[in-house]
Amino acid sequence: MIKDPPLLRIKRGFERPSKALLDGFAGVPTGYLVDAMGGAGCLDYRIKPLAESRQVMVGPAVTCYAGPADNLALFGALHVAKRGDILVAATDGFTATSITGDLLLGMARNRGVAGLVTDGLVRDLVGILAVGLPVYCAGVTANSPVRNGPGTVGLPVVVGGVTVASGDIVVGDRDGVVIVPLAQAQSVLGKLEDVRRAEAGLEAKVKGGLEIPDFISRIIESDRVEEID
Repeated sequence: MIKDPPLLRIKRGFERPSKALLDGFAGVPTGYLVDAMGGAGCLDYRIKPLAESRQVMVGPAVTCYAGPADNLALFGALHVAKRGDILVAATDGFTATSITGDLLLGMARNRGVAGLVTDGLVRDLVGILAVGLPVYCAGVTANSPVRNGPGTVGLPVVVGGVTVASGDIVVGDRDGVVIVPLAQAQSVLGKLEDVRRAEAGLEAKVKGGLEIPDFISRIIESDRVEEID
């Protein structure tokens, strides 16, 4: 006979980034972070902010795997979360029910949580907007989940095609959500200045009338391009 699994498996002892490290990511556009990480790190394009905001959401991930139609693990993540953390909830991209509504998110706000990211759906749009917590999700439905488990809290999950570990740095803006692995965070910060410099230089040239950048012209004019009559 197979023994029933525990309702939740919780790992609390994960490393969080220091405040100084987090401060380095404040206000950084997600596109810059992707460039600093070699062109990757953004979650699936369907995971977008529920409400437009010019604010950049930044904080350490507290992960949970809730699975489809269930949110017990999300409550578990809320129990583990500290002020400034971001709840990251994996549902396997389930879209027949929501994973949360305004009441759980109101509790998260009261606890000092900085936001929610999920590959699932949410409900109670008017209430969530009133709560004011940044929410990144795949959409909205009125259907509600149950709280039966099983699920995990604090263990790595896959959300929007990206593996997320608790303690990784979550950055969200109007373009979407980028995950910066904690082990790479200092290196990514070191590359950001080059990204900013390159972006500013090209932006100035575009405003000055640039039509085709030199690096594209060199490719077009090279022997690696074949002209066909």
